[in-house]
Amino acid sequence: MVSFTKLVTAALLSTSTFAAPLNIFQKRSGSKRGAAYKEASLVSALTNGGAVSWAYNWNSSPDGDLPPGVSFIPMLWGQKSLDGWSSAVQSALSSGSKYILGFNEPDLPSQANMAVSDAASLYRENITPYADQATLMTPAVTNGNAQNQGLNWMSSFLESCSDCKASVMAIHWYGTDADDFKNHVTSAVTLAQQHGIQEVWITEFGVNDISQAASFLLQVLPWLDSQEGVGGYAYFYCASGYLLDGTGLSASGQVYASS
Repeated sequence: MVSFTKLVTAALLSTSTFAAPLNIFQKRSGSKRGAAYKEASLVSALTNGGAVSWAYNWNSSPDGDLPPGVSFIPMLWGQKSLDGWSSAVQSALSSGSKYILGFNEPDLPSQANMAVSDAASLYRENITPYADQATLMTPAVTNGNAQNQGLNWMSSFLESCSDCKASVMAIHWYGTDADDFKNHVTSAVTLAQQHGIQEVWITEFGVNDISQAASFLLQVLPWLDSQEGVGGYAYFYCASGYLLDGTGLSASGQVYASS
């Protein structure tokens, strides 16, 4: 496996983003960083130095034990996840969860696939009632540019669900360019603030070329940690072939787990 020092050196030589190489070794806050996972036992690989403080698994129950100091965030994935939702979210809140995630990519036919009006009604009925017990996040939308996708879908949702008591906007992003990622997050923060929401969480994001993941993360992690409008983020994802190599850290995982 490539050493972390060699990885950082190579990434810095391949991009002009970092004018001062030593900056990458300065301590970064881990309070925003999360883990998207399918197997709870694997999350411990990312917790070195306290870099990861929260985790979710696209589900309402943790399905295993997370490492100490890592808070689970339940999600109501979509219409098909309503069975058992009430008891599961109450269990999560009783166990210390402080946030609740809305639907997973309702603007995408292959995911939650929901019209704005349906999403608003479902959110109001099943998530809003917990506003006095947790911080509520909006549905997480893609970075699609169609009229009924991405931030366009989100804008319509926020208008339709102004009484839903969501105080965090959740978004996803996949692409090839760090500058495009930063621009998209900035646009999301602007939209959120227009609706009185002060935090955006990027609960799922990734660069399309996995071989570029380590370099991409070196560019965007310090930026995310410096943005006041960004409250949390989770790179896709805690599994072998992504942030892990088997049960250990991959090259990108070494970057993500560093604090």
